[in-house]
Amino acid sequence: MAKPKLAVYWAASCGGCDIAILDIENKILDVADFFDLVFWPCAADFKYKDVEAMEDNSITLTLFNGAIRNDENYEIAKLLRKKSVVLCAFGSCASEGCIPGLANMFDKQGIIDYAYKQSPSTVNPDGITPQTKVKVPEGEITIPAMWNTVWTLPQTVDVDYIVPGCPPQSNQIAAVVEAVIDILKNGKELPPKGTVLGASEKTCCDECPRERNVKKIRKFVRPQEIKIDSKICLMEQGLICCGPATRAGCGAKCVTAGIPCRGCYGLPAHVRDAGAKMISAVASVIDATDPEEIQRIVDTIPDPMGTFYRFSMAESMLRRKQTT
Repeated sequence: MAKPKLAVYWAASCGGCDIAILDIENKILDVADFFDLVFWPCAADFKYKDVEAMEDNSITLTLFNGAIRNDENYEIAKLLRKKSVVLCAFGSCASEGCIPGLANMFDKQGIIDYAYKQSPSTVNPDGITPQTKVKVPEGEITIPAMWNTVWTLPQTVDVDYIVPGCPPQSNQIAAVVEAVIDILKNGKELPPKGTVLGASEKTCCDECPRERNVKKIRKFVRPQEIKIDSKICLMEQGLICCGPATRAGCGAKCVTAGIPCRGCYGLPAHVRDAGAKMISAVASVIDATDPEEIQRIVDTIPDPMGTFYRFSMAESMLRRKQTT
């Protein structure tokens, strides 16, 4: 019998999700043995035309990482949806927009102007910016057109499952891979559509071993500004920790090591907006009732938008109209 076919695609992301797949170490051999790898542009020289030539639904499983930032990402997302039986939003960029999604606080022209004309590190006296089509002696060169708005994969095409994380933890990837192989090998039923794989419905706080004593604070600080107590809740030490607004599944590795949760495992069940949840969490520890004093304390939070919406801006309630 023919092996099940596996595809992995890299859209607007850093490549960390692809590395995380390799981080499952010798279990990658089980993947190579069980699946026929038919598309992974980050790892080998696969061509779009080869995927286009495949029959619809001929790819058993596609792990799609990265947000939809340009028209190439969009076209390949539609193509892989058409060719795949199961399509997974793999990692935070695909499922929530992640760091690329923070660009939605600005418009495309403003980003281009800053990057190519205004940035202190840019030397571009002629103000040249990338063009989608340029004629050269050898012919015409084309590059993808950048979109005005970053989309998530579920905002673009129908998605079957989500594997959260920035990147997903290697042990969770290994567990998901083993489960998928077991399902396909033994004819078991797939999880319900929409399931978040490799995570739970609880919060990172539920996994965190630190003590919570409901202490009140009068100033927020960064990790390098204090000596962190190894036992007490980081939020109660004045550190912005996104554990209350983050799904469990990572094993609370960051907070256990004294690093505040960034929120990379996405929203817990029944939470719609990370920023709103964090505002509620922050309000619960502020030691003040006077509006001016509350404002002073809140002003010590560094970059609230980038902190509270680092991973979820494109999917949040603040998302703007989805224009290209």
